[in-house]
Amino acid sequence: MTRKPLIAGNWKMNLNHFEAIALVQKIAFSLPDKYFDRVDVTVIPPFTDLRSVQTLVDGDKLRLTYGAQDVSQHDSGAYTGEISGAFLAKLGCTFAVVGHSERRTYHGETDELVAAKATAALKHGLTPIVCIGEQLEVREAGNHVEFNVNSLRGSLAGLSAEQIAQTVIAYEPVWAIGTGRVASAADAQEVCKAIRDELGNLASADVAAGVRVLYGGSVNAKNVGEIVGQGDVDGALVGGASLDGEQFATLSAIAAGGPLP
Repeated sequence: MTRKPLIAGNWKMNLNHFEAIALVQKIAFSLPDKYFDRVDVTVIPPFTDLRSVQTLVDGDKLRLTYGAQDVSQHDSGAYTGEISGAFLAKLGCTFAVVGHSERRTYHGETDELVAAKATAALKHGLTPIVCIGEQLEVREAGNHVEFNVNSLRGSLAGLSAEQIAQTVIAYEPVWAIGTGRVASAADAQEVCKAIRDELGNLASADVAAGVRVLYGGSVNAKNVGEIVGQGDVDGALVGGASLDGEQFATLSAIAAGGPLP
């Protein structure tokens, strides 16, 4: 099964809504419409930027999509600071990132909570980008494959095969995020293949063949081609490089198979 590459730009806690508009305009200008036939491109802004991004995407009829950096496991109620999937759906979001390593590290999010958030996202028609990844000590001990397979199981616990088919999985080794240190293409392929194999166990071979598995961790225009060229790597969750409109457009074009815009 041919899986269309996905390039997702996680802006993290950067850019106010004016800056968000400027960046989306830059990406749209730098990446001609023809590329979107061969690659899906999405941006993941802060919550406060989403309405502005929605207005621009809808008004200019852009093929670029957008999503949220997190979603609550709850639908509504007395949960101060939480953002419901229902709210995000009303804002036209396509994706919701769940379980990013920074959420797991700084907010203590567990696989169990990530599974609940993924379920909530799906309930409201959002595609969860379920993030997993190991710390450096796990990698150095040679336990990275087992760790990620176990984390995948926990982060998808309770989801049906049909629901799993609607997810995106992002492998983001914690030691490579924002450090400039990148997993080799072979490292990325090793874990992404293990993820796909486990998806087959959790759902079915057909489901596993259709789910997109991304790599995240210091991805840029120089390394994205080799990374997404691996058989089980279907795109990238991009951090810092997604804040540069030209570079993000370039790496999206590379993921589409070129030529450069």
